[in-house]
Amino acid sequence: MLVRLSKCALLLGIAFYYALVVFNNLTDYGSNYLFVHHVLQMDTTFPGNRGLWRAIHSPTIQTAFYWSIILWEALTGALCCWGSARLLGKIGAPAASFDQAKSVAIAGLTLGLLQWLAAFLTVGGEWFLMWQSPTWNGQEAAFRMFVVLGLVLLFLSRPELARSESVPTSTLQ
Repeated sequence: MLVRLSKCALLLGIAFYYALVVFNNLTDYGSNYLFVHHVLQMDTTFPGNRGLWRAIHSPTIQTAFYWSIILWEALTGALCCWGSARLLGKIGAPAASFDQAKSVAIAGLTLGLLQWLAAFLTVGGEWFLMWQSPTWNGQEAAFRMFVVLGLVLLFLSRPELARSESVPTSTLQ
């Protein structure tokens, strides 16, 4: 029971994180938009680098990028919240039933992992060369969140043991 509650608590923690991220992106829109603007504009990367042709200067496209990030975060948070509610509803159920209830949570965590890997580390970091910027480089934060989500996903997706199963604590001979 404690392991199941731990899985639910960690998932709720992730959902809470995403709720705060979306809240901050909406209530401090301008300063968070600046991050997207500078990454896409590539104006703080190495001067004269050969990748500057990739820069996006259109405020409309930059805004679309930013809103896609916010919506992606909102969907991830909603799936994690919904997934944790499903798991809490099955907290005392047989192992197979609890395992089946994990699908929404796994989808939410995977969506979050994809955002940090594909959108931030790959598109932002490599395509828009965010790694070159001393000011607008979010790779450390992206990696940190990728690891956090990945660890929670690994823990959550471990199959549940049936009540009659037990894990041997030691084998002394």
